[in-house]
Amino acid sequence: MTLTELRYIVAVARERHFGRAARACFVSQPTLSVGVKKLEEELGVVLFERRAGDVVVTPAGEPIIQQARRVLEEADRIRLLAQQGMDPLAGELRVGAIYTVGPYLLPYVVPELRKLAPAMPLIIEENYTARLRERLKNGELDVIIVAQPFHEQGVLTWDVYDEPFRIVVPAEHPWASRDAVRSSELEGENLLLLGEGHCFREQVIEACPECVSGEAASGAPSRNNVEGTSLETIRQMVASGLGITVLPATSLDYPLARHDQALLADIPFKGRAPHRVITLAWRRSFPRAEAVRALRDAILACELPAVSYLDAPAPL
Repeated sequence: MTLTELRYIVAVARERHFGRAARACFVSQPTLSVGVKKLEEELGVVLFERRAGDVVVTPAGEPIIQQARRVLEEADRIRLLAQQGMDPLAGELRVGAIYTVGPYLLPYVVPELRKLAPAMPLIIEENYTARLRERLKNGELDVIIVAQPFHEQGVLTWDVYDEPFRIVVPAEHPWASRDAVRSSELEGENLLLLGEGHCFREQVIEACPECVSGEAASGAPSRNNVEGTSLETIRQMVASGLGITVLPATSLDYPLARHDQALLADIPFKGRAPHRVITLAWRRSFPRAEAVRALRDAILACELPAVSYLDAPAPL
């Protein structure tokens, strides 16, 4: 049994396809298949049920795959510990961010992190919270930037900032000149939302339930609500006059947003605005605590104008 063979079976379990797993491991498919078969014969267990166009982990193989992930993570930890002995901020840091945070935060963070930790380049992935959660648990990402609430066994979180939501309307909309709008006033408006899978969609629905039809809240199509694939797509639909939306404040201060400012107006909520807390999450077993702290310090150094930074204590 070798670490290479363990990497093969973890890749097959993740990709559910031998060809894709081979590409992920940078080997030929025959090489990977031989390695998997050799390990199955050594263990005396069939790890995968091979179907047409699909591969499924067998019940007997499931605990073996889980243990293989832990073994690979511990092997990576040995390398990290050796690297950390030389410089705790040396080496790549694999960072994941949800789609509604990454484009608006990372362009500011990367230059700051280069100052704080020039020997620590970032490998960056944007994805849905559910996918980032799995990749973090599997050891494929080191730290993720997500919105609270976020709970996972064996994972630490460290809140960074609180971000308000704002209402965005076309420039000619009757609300464009108002100082504030109550959330209840959004009822009956053509509200543009992100599609299923985006946590920000759920946050808007939770914050403004009265402004979302029952069909949209349940995930079914609605005549009164339109869905977009990204915040930038939604912004452009609002600029074209299709409806209104609710966006996180950082997306309104993003440099690209300035190009359509003449077509849009953003308005605060009256009273306590709906908001979200952005947090860092990483495995408790991850040995590079200094790298996580450096990433948080870099975010704090960005001085994003629209957010409130949180003086949260470091988790134990």
